[in-house]
Amino acid sequence: MVTISERPPQVADRAAPGPGEGDLVPGQGNASAIGTPVERSTRYTMLPHLPRGRGAEQVRDALAATVRTLPRHLARSVTWDQGSEMAAHGAFTTATDIPVHLCDPASPWQRGSHGNTNGSLRQYFPKGTDLSAHSAERLAQPLEASN
Repeated sequence: MVTISERPPQVADRAAPGPGEGDLVPGQGNASAIGTPVERSTRYTMLPHLPRGRGAEQVRDALAATVRTLPRHLARSVTWDQGSEMAAHGAFTTATDIPVHLCDPASPWQRGSHGNTNGSLRQYFPKGTDLSAHSAERLAQPLEASN
């Protein structure tokens, strides 16, 4: 496990693009989710769809597929909480060459960009929504408004 304290100091100032933050917007009964990786300096957001669950392997695969579409300078690292969905963070790093820095427990302020993003997304995907029912076009709607 690589903790947030081991993150390079330049990540904190948001001057250079590349470090990201991430989490999940869970769906009804935690049966589905949307991943919410956010690039810290540009606030560029992508929404990998997790229609059939949010297990560690599902998150690893969806996040890896998503970050592979980015230019390398926009995907240098990702900071995530210590939730069970990132239990496969080592395999993600091996597959993508992108290190994962895990936040301290109960410290949501360590991913401030991400908290704002999830709050905004709840306008489009209210709590209790079955997120498996959404199409790629529907998932793109909030991104078109913000990216």
